[in-house]
Amino acid sequence: MEVIQEIKKRVYSFGDREADGNATMKNLLGGKGANLAEMSKIGIPVPPGFTITTEVCTEYNKLGQEATVNLIREEVRESVKRIGEIMGADFGSSSNPLLISVRSGARVSMPGMMDTVLNLGLNDVTVEALAKLTGNDRFAWDSYRRFVQMYGGVVMGMKPESKEEIDPFEAIMEEIKEDKGIELDTDLTTEDLKTLVFRFKEAITKRTGNTLPQDPWEQLWGAVIAVFNSWNGDRAVYYRTMNGYPADWGTAVNVQAMVYGNMGENSGTGVCFTRDAGTGENVFNGEYLINAQGEDVVAGVRTPQQITKLGSERWAELAQVTEEVRRETYPSLEEIMPSIYKELFEIQRRLEIHYRNMQDMEFTIQNGKLWILQTRDGKRTGAAMVKIAMDMLKERLINEQEALLRVEPVKLDELLHPIFDLTALKSATAIAQGLPASPGAATGQIVFHSDEVEKFKHAILVRVETSPEDLEGMHRAKGILTARGGMTSHAAVVARGMGKCCISGAGALKINYKTRTMVIDGREFHEGDWISLNGSTGNIYEGKIATKEPELTGEFAEIMKLSDKYRTLKIRTNADTPADALVGRNFGAQGIGLTRTEHMFFEVDRIKAMREMILASSTKGRKRALDKLLPMQRSDFEGIFEAMDGTAVTIRLLDPPLHEFVPHQLAHQKELAEDLHVSLEMVKAKVADLEEFNPMLGHRGCRLGITYPEITEMQTRAIIEAAINVSEKGVQMKPEIMVPLVGTIEEFRAQKEVIDKTAELVFAERNTKVEYKVGTMIEIPRAALIADQIANEAQFFSFGTNDLTQMTYGYSRDDAGKFMPIYLDKNILKADPFETIDQKGVGTLMRIGVGRGREVNPWLKIGICGEHGGDPASIEFCNQLGMDYVSCSPFRVPIARISAAQAAIKAQARNS
Repeated sequence: MEVIQEIKKRVYSFGDREADGNATMKNLLGGKGANLAEMSKIGIPVPPGFTITTEVCTEYNKLGQEATVNLIREEVRESVKRIGEIMGADFGSSSNPLLISVRSGARVSMPGMMDTVLNLGLNDVTVEALAKLTGNDRFAWDSYRRFVQMYGGVVMGMKPESKEEIDPFEAIMEEIKEDKGIELDTDLTTEDLKTLVFRFKEAITKRTGNTLPQDPWEQLWGAVIAVFNSWNGDRAVYYRTMNGYPADWGTAVNVQAMVYGNMGENSGTGVCFTRDAGTGENVFNGEYLINAQGEDVVAGVRTPQQITKLGSERWAELAQVTEEVRRETYPSLEEIMPSIYKELFEIQRRLEIHYRNMQDMEFTIQNGKLWILQTRDGKRTGAAMVKIAMDMLKERLINEQEALLRVEPVKLDELLHPIFDLTALKSATAIAQGLPASPGAATGQIVFHSDEVEKFKHAILVRVETSPEDLEGMHRAKGILTARGGMTSHAAVVARGMGKCCISGAGALKINYKTRTMVIDGREFHEGDWISLNGSTGNIYEGKIATKEPELTGEFAEIMKLSDKYRTLKIRTNADTPADALVGRNFGAQGIGLTRTEHMFFEVDRIKAMREMILASSTKGRKRALDKLLPMQRSDFEGIFEAMDGTAVTIRLLDPPLHEFVPHQLAHQKELAEDLHVSLEMVKAKVADLEEFNPMLGHRGCRLGITYPEITEMQTRAIIEAAINVSEKGVQMKPEIMVPLVGTIEEFRAQKEVIDKTAELVFAERNTKVEYKVGTMIEIPRAALIADQIANEAQFFSFGTNDLTQMTYGYSRDDAGKFMPIYLDKNILKADPFETIDQKGVGTLMRIGVGRGREVNPWLKIGICGEHGGDPASIEFCNQLGMDYVSCSPFRVPIARISAAQAAIKAQARNS
């Protein structure tokens, strides 16, 4: 039976003030394609072209090359013909050739992660036609050289074979430049460029066994397929995984008429931002190069110049260059092409107002005419993200809800890391200066190769310039330093997107990858040496510099206050010490959702008493040891209660198996035997007795308190006495005592009886009372299923989503790392369930638990206290379930606050 192929539109045209698509179609056309269509419609000068949809990428991954090309062949041919009609040229013509670019375009910005080919359509014949048409031989051969280099690398696989080897094309170019005694690409003559083309093609054939295609259509299909393949390239996969982007999104392919910035001194190319991507300051900024193509700006081969006079002056100040030298050597676009600058300024203003967001634009000037190649919502640092959102709110470009939704919660983490201590900074020795490409502070040991960053816990990746292949190393490094490149280089853009401290264009650095050395003013630094980077000023310092904790001030404080206006979920923190509690409270925590009492037992003076309790052979012996622990626990609770005055504090009773507290090495067992005046054999026997085949499902949680009720008695007494003590000082505190690992109502009743009996005993002894609650952690699937029974007697539920996930999946959280990356790579799981709640499985149990619990106890307080409490997607799910609060680590409290506000806004939008 003949298969009838579904007829649907797979290719969308744009340009000449018309377009098939618009800005709302990013899922289908990718961000770049959707914005090119939108700009065409509103009259922005965009080179004409077309977009092959993201759906075709998905089809390609299923059908393969031949079937996919057959699907789109006719649409592509018609669209190429339309470009030629608009540009007055013909693709493949030997006399008047149309040249095109082929670029990727995912629905989200993935800078440098996928592939691009420029000047496509050039061959040994059309290069001569281009030279004749333009009257510019050098331009034509420079364009051909670029095409051979890009097509050879992207489509034909001409990549370095080892990390010590530089790009094979760059090696050839450097050899010719050295022979000629020149430094810049622009100094190459037409004959030099012809030699490069010949040697490039020769190198391709030698390494790959294939020749560079001369047929423009073969070139086009090769480039389209290469872009589709790059969606599943190593660097794109890593970037997707890092940001949580699904693999099935696919990428669009954008084919566009070439416009040239390398036609001479009245041509150029650049990248610009409507606001400062590093600080958020409302200042138009960017970089450009005369007589260059776009890749030159971001690749860092030539140091670009600033677009605005203000930016140029700032750069001169950072580079310690006089104003006279600056004007002569590094003039701004505003100064040398004032009319072009004025047009560009007006366009950037129009685009920011139209999109109501900070824009990142690419442009080309061809013989004095300005073309806009792309616009997109600009990548920005966490600080810039917050400032831009609040500034645009004040400028009435967006409303309060939009300002909150503009914030990526996880990027707030950048604002919560330590910064350099100003006192320590004053005494630090600056060794070089670069461009402040991405703000922040970083201290670490020098590493020169991306795949070796993990050699050191704190590493600074030092490169001549970075490329997309360096992505994983950049992600793992504490900071990034490059000798070449500007504020829009690959290193700068990617670092800002990651929130990494980065300094680029530090020209004083002489880097040798083979010897693993960096020389600055004759002084040699080696791999492993410590340096410090100030990404806000561009200063590079020798050695380590002390840091201090950040503060919640300025726009950060403003947006947090705004988030509190909209969220309905309360935000608590997980804290085991008064110091942690105070950090959480300073970041806005409204209580403590989890205090793990076992963490209080591991200090030297306490672990001895704990071990004495464990080794005791009678109840009397255990109580004697617990009496030693009582004042220590009570003191801890008093400190936490004082830090959290006026809020609720949930304290979990002892949870882990006892074997975690005893020594397992013979030497330490001998020490313990000597300390407790018992035999080594007795210690070894007890340790062996505590050994379990599956301790996480063994003798732990409430099972300990039921077996040894004296443990629950001691902990309850410590909690209640601490609450009474602080209340006598005027501190308002209502402790919540949480029974862990309950799976039956009988377990909960048994522990609650001990807690209530002990509390009444303390009240009688002290002749006073304090309010307290008793509840449980829902972390066993059965507890969720019998939540109605438990809720009849419990006063609160706290979902322990870490263990609930372990038990629902049957995965050990500690061992899942052995297979989880493979599961994610093979798409067996869409996301790591220990990072974001599995809403279909674990979430169903939570929904059942909340529903059944509230059915019998409408006033039941419910929250979560697992690591998911700081995950935006999990917080939105908790909001949907109608929980009262989420609890997370202290430094994630701001992330949770903004996430809860966003969840409430989205819920309101759905219900309206």
